[in-house]
Amino acid sequence: MRGYGLPAVLTALVLLSSPVLAEEAVTTKETAAPFADVIADLEDAVVNRGYKIDYHGHIGEMLKRTAGDVGATAPLYREAEFLQFCSAVVSRRAMEADIGNIAYCPYVLFAYEAEKERGRVVVGFRRLPAGPGRDDVNALLEGIVEDAAEGF
Repeated sequence: MRGYGLPAVLTALVLLSSPVLAEEAVTTKETAAPFADVIADLEDAVVNRGYKIDYHGHIGEMLKRTAGDVGATAPLYREAEFLQFCSAVVSRRAMEADIGNIAYCPYVLFAYEAEKERGRVVVGFRRLPAGPGRDDVNALLEGIVEDAAEGF
């Protein structure tokens, strides 16, 4: 890397590989509602705000399907899914504030019921680091999770 000394490069590598900072924590809510109801409420909370879900991922099914291929011996989830979407308005504001905010788009919401904790469903999202534009994304995702939580 031209123009950068070895100490600067090593420091950058350490920072990039360090654990997630507190401000980038995962925000979650828990409920005893059935998983199917939770994921439906989450979908409704996205769609009712005028957004289109671009992709609905079935992580739990993938892990079950590939368990034998990777030598897994115990299931992790009864159910685990994620929803991916974007907002032209919020994304545009975030990227106008910092063009590098493209790294946070699309937005992902998730829900899961752990195999070892049946009857407890967790729903949430990864909180973006605080900052111009990103705060709006966090507020959007919090609002969606809150709206979905009203159905719990």
